[in-house]
Amino acid sequence: MQSNIMIVGVGGQGTLLASRILGDVATQLGCDVKVSEVHGMSQRGGSVVTYVKYGDKVYSPVIAEGEADIILAFEQLEAYRYLRYLKKGGMMLINSQKINPMPVITGAAEYPQDIIDKIKNTSAEIIPIDALSLAIEAGNAKAVNVVLIGLLASRTEIDKGIWESALVSCVPPKFLEVNKKAFEIGYNKGMALK
Repeated sequence: MQSNIMIVGVGGQGTLLASRILGDVATQLGCDVKVSEVHGMSQRGGSVVTYVKYGDKVYSPVIAEGEADIILAFEQLEAYRYLRYLKKGGMMLINSQKINPMPVITGAAEYPQDIIDKIKNTSAEIIPIDALSLAIEAGNAKAVNVVLIGLLASRTEIDKGIWESALVSCVPPKFLEVNKKAFEIGYNKGMALK
């Protein structure tokens, strides 16, 4: 049994930390894990994609269109952009935050309207949350990534303690408390939405 998870967002949102936490969880489960990071203009708010595949034996980290079991989307437009990678009946967890890409900032394009409604018109399970507000509630707006990891944890059969152990392994000690709180808030939100 193999799990294919994509993490999509923009530079500076902490997608790489999220992928490290997920990789650590899979390693604790005794799985073979492959993580591949695909950077766009990550330093300038460009698209960032991470593939995390784990199972008995994983040969390639790349996830093709229609193969992702779960997409963890840190921003609405990125969710829409990578929707075609989600398999039929897959699950997409979406931070409802909007971050304007460069064409929108410069006035060359407009941010698409009603993205989450458009995504909901698919056969996938779509779970949108306001992860930014929840991260602020936890004490740091930058903890959006860990709020989303908490939400993801609530949707899996993996023991919560394994996720918490991965947090301790991957998050620098000075940021651990706020991230533990962010994880708990995301996890509880996910449980409440079941």
